[in-house]
Amino acid sequence: MKLVVTNDDGIDAPGLASLLEVAERFAEVYVVAPAEEHSAGGHRVTVKGAIRVDQLSRTRFRVHGTPADCARLALTELVPDAQWLLAGINEGGNLGADVYMSGTVAAAREAALLGAGAVALSHYVKRTSPLDWSLAESRTETVLARLLAQNPAAGEYWNVNLPHVPGEVAWQECPLDPSPMHVGYRREGDGYVYSGSYQGRPRLAGADVEACFGGAITVTRLRL
Repeated sequence: MKLVVTNDDGIDAPGLASLLEVAERFAEVYVVAPAEEHSAGGHRVTVKGAIRVDQLSRTRFRVHGTPADCARLALTELVPDAQWLLAGINEGGNLGADVYMSGTVAAAREAALLGAGAVALSHYVKRTSPLDWSLAESRTETVLARLLAQNPAAGEYWNVNLPHVPGEVAWQECPLDPSPMHVGYRREGDGYVYSGSYQGRPRLAGADVEACFGGAITVTRLRL
């Protein structure tokens, strides 16, 4: 089996290195990741002009484009026989309404559009504590052992969020929280700076935001 890993934090991000470490335990893995960060860039694709691709090794490609570009190039040109695309591990949650802005989730969505199995993986971050990437790898391995054994239906893909808590955690399949984000701005000179509260967002009982904030690994099945 062949897997592609990508992200929206850039090819040198620690979350991508952790995902690669885990993915190589399951299959032959190719990295096709953006040269620069594209956080909150959504499902933007490049259709005008050439997309430069640097082949760094037999299995590692640096793409001067977006996460969705990476998925497109990987599954149609660079690794067309890959069965799965994994996007992440994003440093920051992609819960609820985040999935419409996330470059990480956009890469997985594009893979689903192209008929591949796809998983977006993100790590909710409490700003007062550093991330433990080794713990994230252990939890990611548990998740992938389950998901990669499944055969997703056409047009389906998964969105996974790891909690920022120590110790043993539960796995919870749950729906996407449809609540709107808390949006706010502060005035600075002639402009406005976003000042919404991520932690203060609404939480629908039983949905992914509440579950992940409460300390569970959340797994949400998304459909095109």
